[in-house]
Amino acid sequence: MVKVPEDSLRELRETPSASAGGVAVGRAAQAAEIAVGITLRDADSALEESVRVVVDKMETCLRETVVSADPVLAETARHLIDAGGKRFRPLLTALIAHFGDPGSEQIVLAGTVVELTHLATLYHDDVMDEAPVRRGATSANARWTNSIAILTGDFLFSRSADLAARLGPEAVRIQAETFSRLVHGQIAETVGPRGTDPVAHYLKVITDKTGSLIGTSARFGAMFSGLDAPLVEAASAFGETVGIAFQLSDDLLDIASESAESGKTPGTDLREGVPTLPVLYALADDAVDAGSVRLREILSLGPLTDDALVDEALDLLRESAGLKRARETVRGYAERSRAHLAMLPDTPARRALQTMADGIADRTA
Repeated sequence: MVKVPEDSLRELRETPSASAGGVAVGRAAQAAEIAVGITLRDADSALEESVRVVVDKMETCLRETVVSADPVLAETARHLIDAGGKRFRPLLTALIAHFGDPGSEQIVLAGTVVELTHLATLYHDDVMDEAPVRRGATSANARWTNSIAILTGDFLFSRSADLAARLGPEAVRIQAETFSRLVHGQIAETVGPRGTDPVAHYLKVITDKTGSLIGTSARFGAMFSGLDAPLVEAASAFGETVGIAFQLSDDLLDIASESAESGKTPGTDLREGVPTLPVLYALADDAVDAGSVRLREILSLGPLTDDALVDEALDLLRESAGLKRARETVRGYAERSRAHLAMLPDTPARRALQTMADGIADRTA
């Protein structure tokens, strides 16, 4: 039997439940508000207001869907929702829906499906990574044990599947296919390249673990707003490609930013021994200058626990051919996403998505 730590149960009993007017709800709503504002920075005001309305409805649906009669599960399921987050995936669903009819209740359900799926993967990821913190708060596994975190992720997956069933068999099929890709991406990341090209392997992991669900977010927005099949495919391809670019740009920011611009302390991936794209390119580089040779020596050590080595590696990476090549790769994916976007009608929604793609490329320049 899984035993929840007594101090966690005590905190659960003594903490008031989050309500529509609660602090936690306010934090999450604020995070979603910021995400809308950033994504639609230069967007048409009517579009911005319409997207905000849809995203607010998704936030309400998200909270209503994770309600449980069990007080522990009710608290753990709300844990990451209350912590906030960008809500990027449901936001993309809402924005893509503005190529068609964004007023359908199906759009709200679809955006909630993808966000629940995303949140469920975070609970499982934190267990696998033994992460102590998520979104600035103690992770569920650190607070309630690994078993509780895994079960909470399973619960969120089940709630997501329930909502998908209300959208029809095609939505269930797409969600199942996306879930399969998420698992394949996680397995590939866990076991490593297995003799294949490390860069190709890494890009495939990013495509399956990140791009697939963002692509589904865009696909659902197009499907349930009534777009024709070719436009649904274009929207899905845009979402998947821009999702890859966004993840890769986050990896670059972990190296290139002088501050915690990426949402984490620069060099975090180096400390954890995570071989991101700039590192893989640097390791594959055969340049014989002193800086390149020294960089390969440091990166070959694996996780870096010495702060001086982390700082040295960051300095070398920032001047390396590997970082330059990684920036070119990000720009390439951003260009591909714009090509898919060009197949959609020229509307305020397309211009907002164009700005998003441009911003992803520019943030790592």
